[in-house]
Amino acid sequence: MKAVILAGGYGTRMGNLTKSLPKPMLRIGNKPIIWHIMKTYSSFGINDFIICTGFKYKKIESYFIKNCGHKAVVSYIKKKRIVEIKNYNSEGWNIVLVYTGNNTNTGGRIKKVKKYIGKETFCLTYGDGVGDIDIKKLIEFHARKKVLATVTAVHPTEKFGIIQFNGEKPKRKDWINGGFFVLEPEVLGYIKNDSTVWEEGPLTDLTKMKMLAAYRHMGFWQCMDTAKDRKELNVCWMMGKAPWKVWR
Repeated sequence: MKAVILAGGYGTRMGNLTKSLPKPMLRIGNKPIIWHIMKTYSSFGINDFIICTGFKYKKIESYFIKNCGHKAVVSYIKKKRIVEIKNYNSEGWNIVLVYTGNNTNTGGRIKKVKKYIGKETFCLTYGDGVGDIDIKKLIEFHARKKVLATVTAVHPTEKFGIIQFNGEKPKRKDWINGGFFVLEPEVLGYIKNDSTVWEEGPLTDLTKMKMLAAYRHMGFWQCMDTAKDRKELNVCWMMGKAPWKVWR
């Protein structure tokens, strides 16, 4: 199975941190967050990655080319820049980096890598979120539901303290899109063009058709949306208490 990673956004909420680097290249410890995401997938046997680049795409390409341990293949298909790396470093990853445009929306980026997705079930996530999601169980859940798309539903990180009364545990009822999708290739037919926002039109249509399932993840999940989020993730990593580190 392949995993598609959306890594082309501007990351404007990160402030000065994304002036010189795209958000997926910002580091947790000594590795960029996209590496942490890829390690999560590879720990469950998924080693084929399609990375949809955009803003400052050359920074992402340079990182993987520099560390691949051998020569990467660079080509152009219909003016789209493609970088292919086989057996990346010691990880054994096969990576295809596709420049999908600076201003292309999330749905459009997925559509632009249709050729590399093929006709099989695939995974999709964002290049800025980590969690201790059991990818094997997620895929099995998707297969049981017999739908075209499954999204991992997570509880957002609490921004404020929760008041606890009489020893009762506070109840959290809110669920949000945590990425880590499992999708059938048919979903590409719901994406119209470059301006399509994956989270709006396509997911709305799939919901109406009862072809979208939600896998409820009760464990750790954190999106690196701001500089504060990045700092917190780095503190977890440096203390050796990173819940998303599901690999050895």
